[in-house]
Amino acid sequence: MTTSFTTDRAIRIMAGSFILLSLALGVEGSPLFVSKNFLWFTAFVGANLFQSGFTRFCPAESIMVRLGMKRADGGSCSR
Repeated sequence: MTTSFTTDRAIRIMAGSFILLSLALGVEGSPLFVSKNFLWFTAFVGANLFQSGFTRFCPAESIMVRLGMKRADGGSCSR
């Protein structure tokens, strides 16, 4: 069975990457630490995921669809 790469999978990968990167840059114990202010980005991504779960509006998905990516059927951000 072949699974296609849709906006749903891309959003999960993008959000997870952003969260891990911003934690690596914002937590003092990390060897990549830059500033605690990167934790605000982590909070922003989490808040966006939270609101999209209720409203089904996802700005990242809108951008990906405009760039030509296939929308997921019944995905978490699909409208």
